[in-house]
Amino acid sequence: MTTTEIDLPRESVSLGVYQEAVDQRLRQWQEVGYSDRLWVQDYRLWSPEPVPELVDRLGWLELPETMRAHTRELIDFGREISTAGFQTVALLGMGGSSLAPEVFQRTFGPAPDFPVLRVLDSTHPEAVAALTAELDTSSTLFVVSSKSGTTVETLSFFYYFWDRVQQAVGDAGSRFVAITDPGSRLAELGRERGFRRVFLAPSDVGGRFSALSQFGLVPAALLGLDIELLLARGHAMAGACGPQQPAAASPGLRLGAALGELALAGRDKLVLLTTPELESFPDWVEQLVAESTGKEGVGILPVVGEAELEPESHADDRFYVGLSADGEGSEEQGRRLDALEEAGHPVVRIQMDDRYGLGAEIFRWEVAVAAAGSVLGIQPFDQPDVQLAKEMAKQVMSGGETAGLAAEVMVSREEDVAAALRQWVGEGRAGDYISIQAFLAPSPATDAALSRLQLALYRATGLAVTIGYGPRFLHSTGQLHKGGPPTGLFLQLVDKPRPTIPVPETDYDFGELVAAQALGDARALLQKERRILRVVLDTGIEAGTAQLSQELHV
Repeated sequence: MTTTEIDLPRESVSLGVYQEAVDQRLRQWQEVGYSDRLWVQDYRLWSPEPVPELVDRLGWLELPETMRAHTRELIDFGREISTAGFQTVALLGMGGSSLAPEVFQRTFGPAPDFPVLRVLDSTHPEAVAALTAELDTSSTLFVVSSKSGTTVETLSFFYYFWDRVQQAVGDAGSRFVAITDPGSRLAELGRERGFRRVFLAPSDVGGRFSALSQFGLVPAALLGLDIELLLARGHAMAGACGPQQPAAASPGLRLGAALGELALAGRDKLVLLTTPELESFPDWVEQLVAESTGKEGVGILPVVGEAELEPESHADDRFYVGLSADGEGSEEQGRRLDALEEAGHPVVRIQMDDRYGLGAEIFRWEVAVAAAGSVLGIQPFDQPDVQLAKEMAKQVMSGGETAGLAAEVMVSREEDVAAALRQWVGEGRAGDYISIQAFLAPSPATDAALSRLQLALYRATGLAVTIGYGPRFLHSTGQLHKGGPPTGLFLQLVDKPRPTIPVPETDYDFGELVAAQALGDARALLQKERRILRVVLDTGIEAGTAQLSQELHV
């Protein structure tokens, strides 16, 4: 199949009063040759100076073409692992290294006779214990994925499972694979310990832009996906966004102009609505948008999983994008988007012919976010405030001073938590948002409990409410929380995890690590003068979150 035979996802746009500003932006981009300059990687689209992580982070533009040379190698490796009898692939990663693989698993699942993929991106000891209990070590392939090769979460996972595999079967190296950048510490570890394979990804591609590189395509091949078709869809979108295309004809620039102009106009909450088969894709979009745009006091906040309420009750700070596959959206999605449009909210609908349209959408959103950065006047390829939380966590781990942390209340102390919650909620203003930061072990029951709390907070305040599991969100929305506008109210939820689970080859355990990451982020938020309430769910997650909802009187 040639790319000329591939239909691009269809889109319909209803931006109302904002359409003229978007059209004007596209006319300006046409005049300055934005498309041409993007493809020659002209840093002046974002910065007058050739700053680091700008001049060397635009390799993603070429991935739909350059990765074609690797498809046979990846397909053969996927078949090798399937033939070898591996039943499960456990991907150990964080942020850009784990989000795309999880999207592929949840959207497609494994092809017949290919292993299922499990992603570990939580340092909570209960999450580590849950995956350990699920895995049969003798039939599991471990994929250690980290661009830098020094990510503390990923290395901790590696040390833990390496030790278990060595104890269980002895020949650990043949059951481990690395995906990393050339010359990284992880690449060295892979060679030193005899990993089955070490895949080296392009170093000029940032983590959140790496879905169509080895970071996304190796896991996709292990699932048995048609990665040639996935890349062909991406290639078709790259052509539609190419240097010869007028700005107004580029799907990526059209979406980028809308994202940027609506954010400038106060519509800086991007609400993502999908049909069920694409429900995991917004998690990938969330990191791409938030970490790329949330800096220098500006940013676009992605909102995932917002409950359906009356369209008239939605504040005028939202921009809605609906995504669907298999040719058309669901009746429920269409009804909801129609109602929002009729209420005067800006709405974009994107319909893919099938799920492999994700290859095109990944590329479209990458171009859109890069272009939105130009509108907002920021450099979209760095993440300066992510490091702050890491440094604070290291200080806590080393026994550093913890004074000056956010006020901590135990949910079991009902009067204290009620007063603290009322004071915290009362600090909200129009245009703000609420972030639930759950340093808890992910599970379906916890997902449901957090969703109920999200709805309660939305009904009580009318503000956009997001949910993020820690430490995962630190590599995603965490950049926007600290580097974006000071409009967030942060509710940090922690528990007292048991068991703690030591991390081999280190002097800490997973309980200490997740606690330090929570405390470190609280300190980072306070240093940035953000509004934060820290609640210890000492009565249990479901009971504790239910009590918080009740205190909101909804």
